[in-house]
Amino acid sequence: MSQRTSRLLAVLEEQGLPAMLITSPINIAYLSGFTGSHGAVLVTPAESFVLTDSRYVLQAGDESPGFAVCQLVEPGKEIADWLVELAGRLGFDQCGFEADHLTYAGHAALAQGLAGRLELHPTAGVVEGLRMLKDAAELDAMRRAIDLTDQVMDAVLPQLRPSHTERQAAWMLEQALREGGAERPSFPIIVAAGPNAALAHHRPGDDLLGQGRPIIIDMGAHIGGYNGDLTRTIFLGEPDDRFWTIYDIVADAQQRALAGVRPGVQAHELDALARDHITAAGFGDQFGHGLGHGIGMEVHEVPFVRWTTPGGQSVPLQAGMVTSIEPGIYLEGWGGVRIEDLVLVTPKGCEILSSAAKIQKVTG
Repeated sequence: MSQRTSRLLAVLEEQGLPAMLITSPINIAYLSGFTGSHGAVLVTPAESFVLTDSRYVLQAGDESPGFAVCQLVEPGKEIADWLVELAGRLGFDQCGFEADHLTYAGHAALAQGLAGRLELHPTAGVVEGLRMLKDAAELDAMRRAIDLTDQVMDAVLPQLRPSHTERQAAWMLEQALREGGAERPSFPIIVAAGPNAALAHHRPGDDLLGQGRPIIIDMGAHIGGYNGDLTRTIFLGEPDDRFWTIYDIVADAQQRALAGVRPGVQAHELDALARDHITAAGFGDQFGHGLGHGIGMEVHEVPFVRWTTPGGQSVPLQAGMVTSIEPGIYLEGWGGVRIEDLVLVTPKGCEILSSAAKIQKVTG
């Protein structure tokens, strides 16, 4: 039994559940290693199973040592049929399911197939809670993804010219990521020049990078199932004084937050370290997103480092979490500045994992 499965079983025991059905592809991969596009995982104290169709039976056997493989047949032996059979064999009559990931239609079909023979119980964020704390294998994969992200940022930015379009710049970055060993970018690369930089998640288009204006670049490498994420704000030529004013506020806000990362600090308290500084400078309304987010198998995952909202929930940082620290200011019609680094929470503070230079000027 893997350590990850053991941790999940401990949580299920606390919740009084003898088994759990996992349907999120990310959570399936996290627990079992199985990466096929169709299937589920059933975890019980006695034995754990990958349920998938004939396309992936051999793959599941290779990727999921320690998990028995059950073949789905449609029509025929579907997930509900396997659940009933395994429940009878292993002696459980209740099973948790991922309420955040099983659709309404999927739950209805599953319940109909079970026909009252097995009681389903919704759960929320159980596996995601386990994924917040990275183990040694995860940190190794993440360091490779983050290191390549840093290397590509440092290598490509000096090659950019005012005559390049946002789309061309994004392709130069993606090409370098893939040539460096990335399986793909972590997400569609963001290159936002001038007024487009006021859009936090602008999609690169045919606008020129131009000179003397902010250019936000946000990118990451995906390697071994894990993601990097890095943002730098640069300019080509000479910017105006406004740029320096905004840039310095954001840079100072990020440093305040980085200095505050340590176990026990509430996520909303960390957010406030940066947000209060930006607000005091008169730009609180122009910093609309959270300070950061957890990252790992997904680019955005728990914990989310943001202010608390009505009905929201903040979490204390714990050693082993990896999160971004990315304050920003966005001004309509002018552009924006965002600076992002990834940090690992350590027992005594944090390790800044991102190492790309805080490049402010590229000579084009």
